[in-house]
Amino acid sequence: MKKKCVIIPFIVLFIDQLIKYLITSNFSLYEEKIIINNFFSLLYVRNIGAGFSILSGEVLFLAFISLAIIIGIIYYLIKDKNIKKLEYILYLILIGGILGNLIDRVVRGYVVDYLSFNFFEYSYPVFNFADICIVISIINSSVYHNLKFPLHYNIFRNKG
Repeated sequence: MKKKCVIIPFIVLFIDQLIKYLITSNFSLYEEKIIINNFFSLLYVRNIGAGFSILSGEVLFLAFISLAIIIGIIYYLIKDKNIKKLEYILYLILIGGILGNLIDRVVRGYVVDYLSFNFFEYSYPVFNFADICIVISIINSSVYHNLKFPLHYNIFRNKG
């Protein structure tokens, strides 16, 4: 099972880099193509920070953190012999997303972002496919982990 799934991060990485290539090849910086008026557009921006542009300009630090997280996840996946298939796949999707943004930081010096949403006059920060994979895998891993080990079990169990 695990050997077949190892391709998942590379599929995520390929999709991410392909979309970023298409955006950078067909859009000028800050060029926008409206898809759904007042809701969704493709907008090419460069992010030199992390999510919401935090740690802006800290490219090497963010690259180091990304690499450390990937190594930590791989170590966990190798060591945990009881990991379930869903959890394993979610971690591989996470690795693929982190790799996509890591490659941008190392090769370009910034992350290519292009998905722009507006909600009731609020412009949500622009993001990319790798970000979606990272967020979805973290949320689903958290939900899965909490279903596996409910919070009330860990906090309120009887120790007597």
